[in-house]
Amino acid sequence: MTHHRWTDVPREQITATVARRFITGDSVTIGRFELKQGGVVPSHAHLNEQISMVMSGVLLFRIDGRETIVKAGEVIQIPAGVPHAVEVIEDAVAIDVFSPVRQDWLDKTDTYFGR
Repeated sequence: MTHHRWTDVPREQITATVARRFITGDSVTIGRFELKQGGVVPSHAHLNEQISMVMSGVLLFRIDGRETIVKAGEVIQIPAGVPHAVEVIEDAVAIDVFSPVRQDWLDKTDTYFGR
């Protein structure tokens, strides 16, 4: 067993409007995103299934040619390999769960933010 506190997990400032912290287990990765209004997560796809829970704020997901507003208390499921993007409508905190592990985060090869 491992006990974590989000405040103890290193915060990675990805862009001026997107920050994340994440924890990886044997077969899943969980991320906590802090998102500022006007921020964008560019279109990307990965081999991980993703479940995103919006804890506060409002996000606009663009998935497979459709737009879906996801508000605090709501969850969206994104199948593996499906391109998606996010626009931050209101400051938000989101928890994302991925399976399998986000190896690209561990290797720092997630280049869709243009870093």
